Amino acid sequence: AKASSFYRDILGAEVSEPRPMPEHGVTTVFVNLPGSKIELLQPLGEQSPIANFLKAKPEGGIHHLCYEVPDILAARDNLLAAGMRIL
Repeated sequence: AKASSFYRDILGAEVSEPRPMPEHGVTTVFVNLPGSKIELLQPLGEQSPIANFLKAKPEGGIHHLCYEVPDILAARDNLLAAGMRIL
């Protein structure tokens, strides 16, 4: 709720209503800004993969990034060559 409020009230972003996604163990909120979409995640219970992330980083943080690219395999290869972790 705090992050949603920041994006909506301070940055003027369009913020969706929270959407529980029990199959993924999270509640999601989408923040739409020009040229960007941010997905805020909140764990649904202790078994959520995000719950483990937040135990390690209680202040929160970036869990993952997604980019739209014209050639996903070339982008993957470039990132791997640069030593990035690909999920």
